[in-house]
Amino acid sequence: MGYEYAALLVDPDYHPAPTIDVAPSMGGSVVALRIVNGVGSLPDLPTVPLRFSGYDWKVRTTDSARGGLNNLYDADNVWTDKSGVLHLRISNKPKGWTCAQLILARSLGYGIYNFVVSDTARLDPGVVLSLHTHDQAAGDQHFREWDIEIGRWGRATSRENAQFGIQPFYVPGNLARFTEPPGTLTYSILWEPGRAEFKAYRGSSIQSGAHPFYEHTFTAGVPSPGQEHLEFMFYIVASEKGLRQKNTEVIIDEFEYLP
Repeated sequence: MGYEYAALLVDPDYHPAPTIDVAPSMGGSVVALRIVNGVGSLPDLPTVPLRFSGYDWKVRTTDSARGGLNNLYDADNVWTDKSGVLHLRISNKPKGWTCAQLILARSLGYGIYNFVVSDTARLDPGVVLSLHTHDQAAGDQHFREWDIEIGRWGRATSRENAQFGIQPFYVPGNLARFTEPPGTLTYSILWEPGRAEFKAYRGSSIQSGAHPFYEHTFTAGVPSPGQEHLEFMFYIVASEKGLRQKNTEVIIDEFEYLP
């Protein structure tokens, strides 16, 4: 069951992208377009509860096509250890490669979001760590999504291994890629009306007077709050050489929210 359905009458030369965020506009090869709303509501997906950094979260247990591949998700790939830090793992099981996703149980809205992430500079090119907001019911608002994403998106030779962005990424100016250095890093986002300020710092805290090694501010197309939830995803993407045959793990030491 979907939220919206689109029917298009097109010329024979029309070739759409495999996935798009919004329906194409009338004109050119698109002769006619009709969009209707779905009926009813989607059922809640089965999840497993988890506590991290003072918040209640839900661990995904069903598959998802984010990143261009239909990835499997397993609750065993998400846990906190005795020190309270969060582990996200990609593991090879009899059913195939399985990924990790954690969803905050409530919406937080505008404010400051801080994430302390252990060394992720040398991730396999075929995996991505994504820290983002997502509102499943707001497709017309590009799912109210802003993103911190760490990975090379399958390009093993790329020097840029991280990006800040707001959806949709195909809009010029909605994506800022950079090179993440080794070591523990702190990512900070100030999300406010019409503005999203992203900063990346070395170390496990933001000291007074500290200067970020990279920063970028978006002032156009910034989403407004709705029913979005913060999500952590560690998943597989299409890559030039395929995923190396080994389990991969990342650690998020802390999450902090300041209204």
